Amino acid sequence: MTPLITANQLEEIINSGENVLLCDCRFDLADTSAGKKAYEEGHIPGAIYVDLDQDLSGEKTGQNGRHPLPTPEAWAKTKTQLGMDNNTLVVAYDKQGSVYASRLWWMLKATGHANVRVLDGGLDAWNGPIGTIPRKPSPADQAIEAMPYVGLVLADALTENLQTKKSIVLDARANDRFHGQNETLDPVAGHIPGAINRFFKDNLSATLFQSPEQLYKEFVDLLGPIKASDVIHQCGSGVTACHNLLAMEVAGLRGSRLYAGSWSEWCSDPSRPVET
Repeated sequence: MTPLITANQLEEIINSGENVLLCDCRFDLADTSAGKKAYEEGHIPGAIYVDLDQDLSGEKTGQNGRHPLPTPEAWAKTKTQLGMDNNTLVVAYDKQGSVYASRLWWMLKATGHANVRVLDGGLDAWNGPIGTIPRKPSPADQAIEAMPYVGLVLADALTENLQTKKSIVLDARANDRFHGQNETLDPVAGHIPGAINRFFKDNLSATLFQSPEQLYKEFVDLLGPIKASDVIHQCGSGVTACHNLLAMEVAGLRGSRLYAGSWSEWCSDPSRPVET
């Protein structure tokens, strides 16, 4: 099943009465309240709001990055509160090129919820009605079991990989930040030694994802003979990395993994090497 859904397909599902949970994931790193305000001003009818900081991130320690994953137990509790039981089709969308929707998609998929899709083109692609009445989440009937994140890579494994070079690290940040220029979000500029760069926006044509065929070509041209299972995605804080991971799945290149702590965690320890 493709991880993407078109606006027309979503409208058909909604009209059919199928059990679907719409998740509005809009967010702004510079103004963390902007996403919820935008949701309150207008959203796909029936959608709930899912917040990057409150719902899709755990507690920050200063050493675990800007958007650390919640523990599996905390994430299971959030899924229960939001009504994301395993029988429900979850469709995530935003208005930022599917960046934040991709984070929700990965977190659900990595913890055993296979029935999740990302609205291709996000709210910009939606031609149906717009609602202004916020919907309160309906908690799941039973508590959802905590599951470990499958495909999650930790910092120690990245450190070991510096020596073994078994995997390739793919950095989703803009090219200038990757090269240590114009760094405005993290205190240290640069990248993990040996990493290669693919800016997540290269996955898009305007607001839509490029075709599976085009994405396949571009990733294969970049990675060469490297298998998808040997690719570890990272970015600044584990969000846009999910966009590259999603794009690879769209291309049929399945099994790559995520270093969720990403650059903001890596550079918090001065003993870890940095390349520019």
